[in-house]
Amino acid sequence: MKKNIILAGILLSTASAVFAQNAQMNKQQYADASKQAASRYTEDKKLCAEESNSATRMQCLRDAKAVYNDALAAAKTASAKNNQAGNQKNQPVCAECGRVIALNVSEKEGEGSALGVIAGGVAGALLGNQVGGGTGRDLATIAGAAGGAMAGHKIEQKVKSAKVWTVTVQYDNGNKQNFHFDQDPGLQSGDLVKNSGSSIVRR
Repeated sequence: MKKNIILAGILLSTASAVFAQNAQMNKQQYADASKQAASRYTEDKKLCAEESNSATRMQCLRDAKAVYNDALAAAKTASAKNNQAGNQKNQPVCAECGRVIALNVSEKEGEGSALGVIAGGVAGALLGNQVGGGTGRDLATIAGAAGGAMAGHKIEQKVKSAKVWTVTVQYDNGNKQNFHFDQDPGLQSGDLVKNSGSSIVRR
Protein backbone atom coordinates (compact mmCIF):
# COMPACT_ATOMS: atom_id res chain seq x y z
CA MET A 1 0.00 0.00 0.00
CA LYS A 2 2.93 2.25 0.78
CA LYS A 3 4.25 1.60 -2.71
CA ASN A 4 0.88 2.64 -4.17
CA ILE A 5 1.09 5.97 -2.36
CA ILE A 6 4.64 6.51 -3.61
CA LEU A 7 3.60 5.51 -7.13
CA ALA A 8 0.61 7.87 -7.07
CA GLY A 9 2.88 10.70 -5.96
CA ILE A 10 5.36 9.95 -8.75
CA LEU A 11 2.64 9.71 -11.37
CA LEU A 12 1.04 12.96 -10.20
CA SER A 13 4.34 14.85 -10.22
CA THR A 14 5.13 13.51 -13.71
CA ALA A 15 1.76 14.60 -15.08
CA SER A 16 2.08 18.02 -13.42
CA ALA A 17 5.53 18.53 -14.89
CA VAL A 18 4.32 17.66 -18.38
CA PHE A 19 1.26 19.90 -18.16
CA ALA A 20 3.34 22.80 -16.78
CA GLN A 21 5.49 22.71 -19.92
CA ASN A 22 2.54 22.59 -22.33
CA ALA A 23 2.25 26.34 -22.89
CA GLN A 24 5.78 26.68 -24.30
CA MET A 25 6.28 23.29 -25.90
CA ASN A 26 7.54 23.00 -29.48
CA LYS A 27 8.46 19.94 -31.51
CA GLN A 28 11.75 19.39 -29.70
CA GLN A 29 10.09 19.85 -26.34
CA TYR A 30 7.39 17.39 -27.39
CA ALA A 31 10.08 14.81 -28.17
CA ASP A 32 11.74 15.47 -24.82
CA ALA A 33 8.42 15.24 -22.98
CA SER A 34 7.57 11.96 -24.73
CA LYS A 35 10.96 10.53 -23.81
CA GLN A 36 10.58 11.64 -20.21
CA ALA A 37 7.06 10.20 -19.99
CA ALA A 38 8.26 6.88 -21.45
CA SER A 39 11.16 6.73 -19.00
CA ARG A 40 8.87 7.45 -16.06
CA TYR A 41 6.39 4.88 -17.34
CA THR A 42 9.16 2.25 -17.37
CA GLU A 43 10.03 3.09 -13.76
CA ASP A 44 6.38 2.98 -12.75
CA LYS A 45 5.99 -0.49 -14.28
CA LYS A 46 8.96 -1.70 -12.25
CA LEU A 47 7.32 -0.40 -9.08
CA CYS A 48 4.07 -2.08 -10.06
CA ALA A 49 5.89 -5.41 -10.57
CA GLU A 50 6.95 -5.32 -6.92
CA GLU A 51 3.34 -5.49 -5.78
CA SER A 52 2.63 -8.92 -4.25
CA ASN A 53 -1.11 -8.91 -4.92
CA SER A 54 -1.95 -9.53 -8.61
CA ALA A 55 -5.11 -7.38 -8.52
CA THR A 56 -3.18 -4.47 -7.00
CA ARG A 57 -0.38 -5.00 -9.52
CA MET A 58 -2.81 -4.90 -12.47
CA GLN A 59 -4.52 -1.77 -11.16
CA CYS A 60 -1.13 -0.14 -10.69
CA LEU A 61 -0.18 -0.93 -14.32
CA ARG A 62 -3.50 0.43 -15.61
CA ASP A 63 -3.00 3.67 -13.66
CA ALA A 64 0.56 4.04 -14.91
CA LYS A 65 -0.55 3.48 -18.51
CA ALA A 66 -3.41 5.99 -18.18
CA VAL A 67 -1.08 8.69 -16.84
CA TYR A 68 1.43 7.94 -19.62
CA ASN A 69 -1.28 8.26 -22.30
CA ASP A 70 -2.58 11.50 -20.77
CA ALA A 71 0.94 12.95 -20.74
CA LEU A 72 1.43 12.13 -24.43
CA ALA A 73 -1.97 13.54 -25.39
CA ALA A 74 -1.29 16.77 -23.48
CA ALA A 75 2.11 17.09 -25.16
CA LYS A 76 0.57 16.63 -28.63
CA THR A 77 -2.14 19.21 -27.95
CA ALA A 78 0.36 21.77 -26.66
CA SER A 79 2.66 21.18 -29.62
CA ALA A 80 -0.20 21.68 -32.10
CA LYS A 81 -1.28 24.91 -30.39
CA ASN A 82 2.28 26.24 -30.41
CA ASN A 83 2.64 25.48 -34.12
CA GLN A 84 -0.65 27.26 -34.85
CA ALA A 85 0.36 30.27 -32.75
CA GLY A 86 3.73 30.37 -34.51
CA ASN A 87 2.07 30.32 -37.92
CA GLN A 88 -0.25 33.18 -36.94
CA LYS A 89 2.70 35.26 -35.71
CA ASN A 90 4.52 34.69 -38.98
CA GLN A 91 1.59 35.97 -41.03
CA PRO A 92 2.04 39.63 -42.04
CA VAL A 93 -0.39 42.18 -40.64
CA CYS A 94 -2.89 43.34 -43.27
CA ALA A 95 -2.37 47.11 -43.36
CA GLU A 96 -5.66 47.66 -45.24
CA CYS A 97 -7.79 45.37 -43.05
CA GLY A 98 -9.70 46.52 -39.99
CA ARG A 99 -12.86 46.43 -37.92
CA VAL A 100 -15.70 48.94 -37.59
CA ILE A 101 -15.62 50.34 -34.05
CA ALA A 102 -18.16 53.16 -34.36
CA LEU A 103 -20.98 54.36 -36.62
CA ASN A 104 -22.53 57.83 -36.27
CA VAL A 105 -25.28 59.56 -38.27
CA SER A 106 -25.29 63.37 -38.34
CA GLU A 107 -27.05 66.16 -40.22
CA LYS A 108 -24.89 68.10 -42.68
CA GLU A 109 -26.14 71.63 -43.33
CA GLY A 110 -26.47 72.51 -47.00
CA GLU A 111 -24.73 75.44 -48.64
CA GLY A 112 -26.76 78.53 -49.43
CA SER A 113 -26.49 80.20 -52.82
CA ALA A 114 -27.05 83.71 -54.15
CA LEU A 115 -30.49 82.64 -55.30
CA GLY A 116 -31.69 82.16 -51.71
CA VAL A 117 -30.26 85.52 -50.65
CA ILE A 118 -31.83 87.35 -53.59
CA ALA A 119 -35.22 85.67 -53.24
CA GLY A 120 -35.29 86.31 -49.50
CA GLY A 121 -34.19 89.91 -49.99
CA VAL A 122 -36.90 90.60 -52.57
CA ALA A 123 -39.58 89.01 -50.39
CA GLY A 124 -38.39 90.99 -47.34
CA ALA A 125 -38.27 94.23 -49.30
CA LEU A 126 -41.83 93.73 -50.55
CA LEU A 127 -43.07 93.10 -47.03
CA GLY A 128 -41.12 96.03 -45.64
CA ASN A 129 -42.53 98.27 -48.33
CA GLN A 130 -46.02 97.57 -47.00
CA VAL A 131 -45.15 99.18 -43.63
CA GLY A 132 -45.57 102.87 -42.91
CA GLY A 133 -44.90 105.65 -45.35
CA GLY A 134 -42.20 108.07 -46.47
CA THR A 135 -38.82 107.62 -44.77
CA GLY A 136 -40.23 104.96 -42.46
CA ARG A 137 -41.31 102.93 -45.44
CA ASP A 138 -37.85 103.24 -46.99
CA LEU A 139 -36.23 102.11 -43.76
CA ALA A 140 -38.69 99.22 -43.44
CA THR A 141 -37.99 98.20 -47.04
CA ILE A 142 -34.23 98.17 -46.43
CA ALA A 143 -34.61 96.29 -43.13
CA GLY A 144 -37.01 93.84 -44.78
CA ALA A 145 -34.58 93.23 -47.64
CA ALA A 146 -31.65 92.58 -45.24
CA GLY A 147 -33.71 90.36 -42.96
CA GLY A 148 -35.27 88.54 -45.90
CA ALA A 149 -31.86 87.92 -47.46
CA MET A 150 -30.58 86.40 -44.20
CA ALA A 151 -33.73 84.31 -43.75
CA GLY A 152 -33.64 83.15 -47.36
CA HIS A 153 -30.03 82.04 -46.96
CA LYS A 154 -30.82 80.03 -43.80
CA ILE A 155 -33.95 78.47 -45.31
CA GLU A 156 -32.00 77.34 -48.36
CA GLN A 157 -29.28 75.82 -46.14
CA LYS A 158 -31.92 73.90 -44.19
CA VAL A 159 -33.67 72.65 -47.32
CA LYS A 160 -30.40 71.41 -48.77
CA SER A 161 -29.27 69.67 -45.54
CA ALA A 162 -28.57 65.92 -45.71
CA LYS A 163 -27.63 63.00 -43.48
CA VAL A 164 -24.00 61.85 -43.26
CA TRP A 165 -22.88 58.42 -42.02
CA THR A 166 -19.45 58.47 -40.37
CA VAL A 167 -17.79 55.06 -39.96
CA THR A 168 -14.75 54.75 -37.70
CA VAL A 169 -12.40 51.88 -38.57
CA GLN A 170 -9.58 50.52 -36.45
CA TYR A 171 -7.02 48.74 -38.59
CA ASP A 172 -5.20 45.54 -37.63
CA ASN A 173 -2.00 47.57 -37.26
CA GLY A 174 -3.67 49.84 -34.67
CA ASN A 175 -4.37 52.91 -36.85
CA LYS A 176 -7.82 54.52 -36.94
CA GLN A 177 -9.62 56.35 -39.76
CA ASN A 178 -13.04 57.88 -40.40
CA PHE A 179 -15.00 57.34 -43.61
CA HIS A 180 -18.00 59.49 -44.61
CA PHE A 181 -20.98 58.24 -46.64
CA ASP A 182 -23.94 60.14 -48.15
CA GLN A 183 -26.05 56.98 -47.88
CA ASP A 184 -26.33 54.23 -45.27
CA PRO A 185 -23.28 51.97 -45.91
CA GLY A 186 -25.02 49.01 -44.27
CA LEU A 187 -22.19 48.48 -41.80
CA GLN A 188 -22.38 47.79 -38.07
CA SER A 189 -19.93 48.01 -35.21
CA GLY A 190 -17.76 44.90 -35.24
CA ASP A 191 -17.92 44.30 -39.01
CA LEU A 192 -14.63 43.31 -40.66
CA VAL A 193 -13.71 45.66 -43.50
CA LYS A 194 -10.87 46.49 -45.86
CA ASN A 195 -9.90 49.45 -48.02
CA SER A 196 -11.37 49.74 -51.50
CA GLY A 197 -10.05 52.82 -53.27
CA SER A 198 -10.86 55.78 -51.05
CA SER A 199 -13.65 53.88 -49.27
CA ILE A 200 -14.14 50.57 -47.44
CA VAL A 201 -16.00 47.32 -48.08
CA ARG A 202 -16.77 44.20 -46.06
CA ARG A 203 -14.24 41.37 -46.10
